[in-house]
Parts: sequence; C-alpha cells; structure tokens
Amino acid sequence: MSRNRSTAQPTRRAALAAGAALGAGALGASQALAGAPEPGSPAPAGPEQGPAPEPLKLPEAIGTTAAVSCVDPYASDIGLSVLQRGGNAMDAALAMAAALGVTEPYSCGIGGGGFLLHRDAATGLVHTIDGRETAPMSYTETEFTDASGAELDFDAVVNSGLSIGVPGTPAMWALAAERFGTLPLGALLEPAEQLARRGFVVDQHFHSQTDENAERFSRFQETARVFLRDGSAPEVGSTFANPDLAEVYRRLRTEGIDVFYRGDIGAAILAEANAPSAVSGQEVQGSPMTAADLACYSPVLRAPTVSQYRGMLVFGMPAPSSGGLAVGEILNLLEHYELRTGIGLAQLGETDYLHRFSEACATAFADRNRWVGDVADVPYAELLGDGFAAERAEIMRPSSARPRPIPFGWPDGDYTTAPPAGAAQQEPYEGQSTTHLNVVDQWGNAVSYTLTIEQTGGSGITVPGHGFLLNNELTDFNFVPVTPGVPDPNLPGPGKRPRSSMAPTIITDAAGLRLVVGTPGGATIITSVAQIIAGHFERALPLVDAIAAPRLSSRNDEDGEDTDLGLAGSPAGRGLTGLGHHLAPREEKDWIGNASGISREAIGLVAAAETVRGGGGAARAW
Repeated sequence: MSRNRSTAQPTRRAALAAGAALGAGALGASQALAGAPEPGSPAPAGPEQGPAPEPLKLPEAIGTTAAVSCVDPYASDIGLSVLQRGGNAMDAALAMAAALGVTEPYSCGIGGGGFLLHRDAATGLVHTIDGRETAPMSYTETEFTDASGAELDFDAVVNSGLSIGVPGTPAMWALAAERFGTLPLGALLEPAEQLARRGFVVDQHFHSQTDENAERFSRFQETARVFLRDGSAPEVGSTFANPDLAEVYRRLRTEGIDVFYRGDIGAAILAEANAPSAVSGQEVQGSPMTAADLACYSPVLRAPTVSQYRGMLVFGMPAPSSGGLAVGEILNLLEHYELRTGIGLAQLGETDYLHRFSEACATAFADRNRWVGDVADVPYAELLGDGFAAERAEIMRPSSARPRPIPFGWPDGDYTTAPPAGAAQQEPYEGQSTTHLNVVDQWGNAVSYTLTIEQTGGSGITVPGHGFLLNNELTDFNFVPVTPGVPDPNLPGPGKRPRSSMAPTIITDAAGLRLVVGTPGGATIITSVAQIIAGHFERALPLVDAIAAPRLSSRNDEDGEDTDLGLAGSPAGRGLTGLGHHLAPREEKDWIGNASGISREAIGLVAAAETVRGGGGAARAW
C-alpha cells in the first residue's frame, strides 16, 4: 500500500552508517524538529537561534507509507522524521519517547518506566518489553503500614522517597534499540537533547499541569528551580528549556546507560531518593533504595497476552500490567453478552450498548483485582478463555445494573457447575498521569508504547542538576490487602513491580495489522482502550471519532460510580441512570485521556489522536 516501500528493512551495517549521519546532524534538531511535510511546519533555526517553533496539533492524518500519533506535536514530528530518514518503528518510538520526556515531563521521563509492544511485520510475532519500576530489595508486604498494621498516610508516601521505584526507562530503551531497532540509541536521543536545550513553546496543557502542582513542586528546592518560574507556572507562549536534562541525554548518548545505573547519575538519583532536598520546614521520608537495587535493574522481554475478538487477535501487556488481561476480558464479555441475548452490539441503542460495556468493565476489574499482579501464578489462559467469559457473562442483567462492587470470579477451568462465591472488593488506587505513543513504519512493523512516572509530576522530587523527576510508582501497590483474608497479588515485596493498568494494544487479522492503540489515565486506561476498540469495530466509528467519543469508565468502585466524560445530561446518560448506573461526571481538566492510535484502512494508514482532551493530540502520516 505504500508508494515507496522497500521489501526489506535496512541492514545493521546500513543502520550504523545512518547513525553516523545522525550524529553529524542528519537527524539533529534542525532537521528532526522540522516537522512532517503534511502540517507544513517551517524548518526551525539552529540551536543558537532560539527555540523550535511550535508545531501544529492535528487529530487525524492519513498516509500510505508510515504513521505516528501521540499527544505532543514535537514528539510526533520527531518520530515521523526518523521514519522518513529510514528508521524503523522502534527507532521512531524511542526518539518520540525521549522527546516526550522533555515536553511531557510530568507524565513520563527517564525517572520512570513503561510497557511496550512491538510487532514484527515479517514474522507476525508480537513481543513485549516490561520496563516497569521495581521496589528496593528491602521492601516487604508491610512496607506501607505502621507498627499497628494501619496504612501510612497516602499523601505523605506519594511525596516521599518511599514512593520511588528503581527507574526502568533508560534500560528499556537500550534493550529495545538493541533488539528491535536499526539505529544507535545515542543517535535517537539527539533530537530530544536539542529540544531540551533549545526549549519548546509552552501550551495551555503544560501551563495548567504546572500550575495545579505548583504548591507540591515548591516543597522541593530543585523541582521549583527547574519547573517553576519565580514560583509560578511558565506562561503560555513562553519558552521552556531544560539544559540539565539536555546534558543527561548527551551523556546517555555518548557514555551509555551505565552512567545512569552504575555511574554518577545513578549516585545522584540515590542521594536524592535517600534524602530528598525539601525546603526548610518540610519533613520528607527517604527511600531505602541502594546502589545494588539500581545496578541490578533489568527490563524483561515477556510473551504478550493474546485473546480472540471478532476473528481478530488482540495482543496486550501481561503482568505486572493488568491491561492486556482486562481489555481482553472486556471484549470477550461483550461477545458473550451477544451470544447470551441474541442481540449484537451493533443493533443496540447507545444506552443499552453503554450499559453492557459498563457491566463488562466492572466484571473485568473485579477479576483483575483478585488475580493479577507481579506474582508467578496469574491464570492467563483461563482469564482470557471462552469458558470463563461465558460463566462471567451469566451474571449480566440486560436491563439493570448489578450492584457494585461485583464479586470476583473463579478462573479454575470448571465452568459446568456454579462457581464458589467470590468477595466483592473495592477499587484500589492508581495514579492517572501517563502518556502513550504509536508508530507504524514503511515495512509494516508497529509499536504501541505507554510510559509513565505515575501521577502528575511523579513523586515531585527532581534529581539535582539533572532536570528529571523521579516516579512515585510504588504507590500503585496496595498498602494493605484489598479484602482481609483474601490473597492480594499486588502487595509490595522485594524487587517486585507494582501492578499497572497500562494497556498498549495491537490488533491483527489474517491480512495483518489492524489497529495500534493506547492511552494514559491510570485505571481508566483499561476502560478507555476497550471503549475505543468497541467504538471502532462494533459501532463503526472512524478511529478519530472513537477516540473523541464520550467515555464511560466502570471500575467496580464500591460506591457504584461510573466515571463519565460527556455523557451526563445526554439521552444516553439519562438512560443509563434509569438502568441504575450512578454517573460521576468529570470536567475536562480532571480527566486524563489523551488517547491515540493508528488503524490500517482501505485508504491507507489512519493516525488519530484526541481532538480536544489535553489540548488535542498530534497525528502524522506519510
């Protein structure tokens, strides 16, 4: 379908030659930041002439060769430039991720981690990389409780060293580049280095995120110095540069990631995590992280979750993420609701469709809370099997909402007799600030990558002299068991990775790639990704419309709330209320969505991003 598609990817020797060209400036900031030809952005001036001009945000782009999409136009332009200069999907994804660490520093960066799916077009194989942060080896199941067994104060833990996991992002990038890329990682970091050095134009989204966290940031001397301007958020339209981060990227490029895990950058991370530099009068507990914890970090190649949906294969992220399992179960339940009632989703009105979707989500969350975590015995095959889905579909009421929380099911392989009664568990906490990117290259390879530092601004702690925030991912562990007496797979432990809802997803059919999709949003990631998939394939919405559609997120909360964006007051919203759903509207600023994806259609590759949420996204295609 591509106009100029070659039959093979560049050889490693050719890639190294291209990498040398990158170092000489062929993919330096003056070219990589020039933007894709489609938006018509002018080529920026050299580094000495000021910041890169602000590129356009476009919610949809259509091409025949390659495509990228994410929330940020700087990152999307860099990614497309990598592809246009011969890089593959992984090359572009890593360059984009590094750029997002500059322009989206409160959502991601080298102080955090993430999950990535890669599909090799030549073989059809999908691999995943787990770059999730890890707990120090000293952590136990009672790490977040006091001497009496009571939970520690959540806000105190979030803004302290106790919340900081060993960062996984730099090691993940190195593994991804070596295993699936064609260009040297050092070359791929150069555009982001120059972007951090020159600065970018502050938009309303960046200003608002900074302003909403200004008080928290002001508790830490270095965070205030780097991200605030005279104690306030940078103004919209101003230039935000981060020379400290630029220097870190330069060192990672030229010295390798050992300087991060075993060198002086690692020493700076440890010093700040162990004894955070809080302003006078602020007492902040440190982390027990050690040099050995940092030096021993390793990303993990894992087999993806695989489920069947409408004759397609859905590939997702396995534990410690719950995204692949929960999205797969939701889609399985929607199909089994149709089998049970004899009425397909396409035949339903919007109220009944969203009712079924809410019931499937709440059921899947009940099951993931009980069975999914960084443990050895996650029952993947059963949770994603037809037998379990058929059994769980039996509890759905076609014309009324089940009381929340729905009890968890038993993926035990016996679906001929009534299962034992599972407990009704509350929804655990999970931070909502993350970001996501998608790439499809000219050879058909695809990447879906969700990266994070947990909540907006992570721990709020910046490594002095280095310009990046440290994560607060360890608060994704449950502080105490969700239900007393019921095993909890998501308690902290030595070297353990906290459970996540990140759900980078790739869908294929017999002809090849169909969809690459993902989103930030904490636990709402699962419901948003599933709703985009259902909207696109079940409701026949164009991908950009499926992303922009009003969202419903039922996460089996004990209060019975279905979080919604854009439904309250609508006919569908009133219909859901009539069926017993308790809608809890959120304003745009309180909803972390910013979804994006790429679909393969008859017209070519369709890249799509948010139209309004988060200030809109940036789709590019070639």
